[in-house]
Amino acid sequence: MPVVTHASGDVDESRAFLGRYFYSSYVDVLSWKRSWQSRFDVSPSGAVTLGDLQFGTDVKIHFGELGAYHVDLPMAGSLVWRQGGNAPLQATTRTAAVFQPVGDTHLEKWDGDCRLLAVKIDRAALEDELARLLDAPVRSPVTLAPTIDVTSGPGASWLRLVRLMTADAEQPQGLIHHPVVGARLREALVAGLLSAADHPYRDRLERPSPATAAPVAIRRVVEAMQAEPARPFTVADLAAIAGVSIRSLQQSFQRFVGMSPMTYLRHVRLARVHEHLRQSDPALHTVTETAYRYGFTHLGRFAAEYRARYGVPPRETLRRQAHRSR
Repeated sequence: MPVVTHASGDVDESRAFLGRYFYSSYVDVLSWKRSWQSRFDVSPSGAVTLGDLQFGTDVKIHFGELGAYHVDLPMAGSLVWRQGGNAPLQATTRTAAVFQPVGDTHLEKWDGDCRLLAVKIDRAALEDELARLLDAPVRSPVTLAPTIDVTSGPGASWLRLVRLMTADAEQPQGLIHHPVVGARLREALVAGLLSAADHPYRDRLERPSPATAAPVAIRRVVEAMQAEPARPFTVADLAAIAGVSIRSLQQSFQRFVGMSPMTYLRHVRLARVHEHLRQSDPALHTVTETAYRYGFTHLGRFAAEYRARYGVPPRETLRRQAHRSR
């Protein structure tokens, strides 16, 4: 989708535009300027939304919970913000603001001279990318550090990537709009954030994945579950595949994968269901059918685990696909 541009001196129009592409909000103008005008250039692109945003006057905004991961990178001016019960922080041209999916979000003061690049990443997209990079399930939500130093190292590199992709999005034939290349660029952007921001899994990203580093026997079990997630495996079945005792299998899985083999299997199944629902036509497929297809027989427990992992009920994922298909 090409860049959508909004320019207005009306607060309600600007708020409505941000709600359409980012989040619903309440906006208070702190300092009225004669003939002020906000300008927003937004590129919605799958699971990633990029924005080049400026209000033109001092404002205060309350968003509530975002439901997505979000980063604000000031190109000029500064932004004072807080989330949840944490103390206010300041985002500048040297320090980016990083927002979590959960926790009330307040922009205490968005300076009139502040122009920023905004990066919104769907919660499932970031967590699925992290799980793919680790080759292991992750706890949701992933707690990202609230700031990123963008003056050097991975933070500076990620800022350059954001700027490049934002500029590319402004071109009708930009690669970000390509159905194949664009998806790879968005994956690179998400993976880059996971390298630039501090979080509990960052050290593991710089080491071989547990499944890859594990003994051959454990890798055989992981490969079997990945190949046939719907198969009604028992712990005894998995131990037989590994060629070890049940106790040895469980101890080795805890050591090398960080969880029990059956927990790992449930995570694999959830990921397959999630991807299938994201790609399915709601007129042809149902949540129940998909859950059974990937080995879930207790639908109530499945729905609770799905919501805990992805932040929404499974039917909501399928419903969003219906809206995307229109």
